[in-house]
Amino acid sequence: MTRRILAIDGGGIRGLIPAALLASLERATGTAARSHFDFLAGTSTGAILAAAVAADFSGERLIALYRTRGPQLFRKIPVVTLLRRILAGHMYDVADLRSVIAEELGERAAWRVNDVPADVMLTAKGLDDGHQWYFVKDRPGREPGRTGGLSLVDCVTASAAAPTYFAPWGVEPLGLLVDGGVGVAGNPTYQACVEAFEYTDDYRPEETIVVSLGTGRFLGRRRPTWLWSWVEWVLSELLRSPGEQQTELVRRHYPGARFYRIDVRLERDFPLDATGGDIGELLAIGEALAATVDWPAILDGTDETFLVRPGETRPEAYCRTV
Repeated sequence: MTRRILAIDGGGIRGLIPAALLASLERATGTAARSHFDFLAGTSTGAILAAAVAADFSGERLIALYRTRGPQLFRKIPVVTLLRRILAGHMYDVADLRSVIAEELGERAAWRVNDVPADVMLTAKGLDDGHQWYFVKDRPGREPGRTGGLSLVDCVTASAAAPTYFAPWGVEPLGLLVDGGVGVAGNPTYQACVEAFEYTDDYRPEETIVVSLGTGRFLGRRRPTWLWSWVEWVLSELLRSPGEQQTELVRRHYPGARFYRIDVRLERDFPLDATGGDIGELLAIGEALAATVDWPAILDGTDETFLVRPGETRPEAYCRTV
């Protein structure tokens, strides 16, 4: 039986791009995105999307979430926002982020990771010890109660707590956590494959279709020349580089899987907290990318356009220009 894994990158408000892709999947198939995937993985904004797909949100609802909730969360007050970033280390209230996630999930906000009606992986990183956390269901033979009993809302919040944007979020009993993209899991595709292929008996590479959705890639960043530009460059690379690494790891370690990477090259940079006209522009980019995707062919493993091919090592090869 063919199984399917969906993994979604981090990227803040650029989550509009995979949201548009999921909406196009539903238009192409006439059925909910949730019905097509057995395993849902996400980091940061991708964790929000993965949890929402698990909760059976439609693609159109995901788009509406970013268009309405994004400006609410990323409300900027000139000078004050900048001073807060410098003095407090973050610009926005992480408790507000959690409230939004809980409100949108509604009665599903009571879910523990074990309650999610699909296999799931969300990523975060420990603030004090740097430990990379993978929030997955408890399984026989694994240390009992490791992450399956944790609050889904808290895990999603921690995964989305991007440094300098939000303060770390505490998940009991693990302590303070930050965005899972700080380190190795900005693109959680490889980690999801390891979980599925190595730690369960339900997935075999030769019988699995892996779909990895990016949030756009900007390759024209200027070289840093002063302190703050270096800080921004380092943070950007911490969140961006894993997207290339994890794609290559899946290709090399699990060549038997049909592996699709769908991403788009951005002509300019969009910060994680972009609002205003940027939201409409990102949605247009996502819809233009979606128009190039043959979802029925991807879902049955016959598409060749977005297939990650053996021997292809250039990261830009996985980015469309639209």
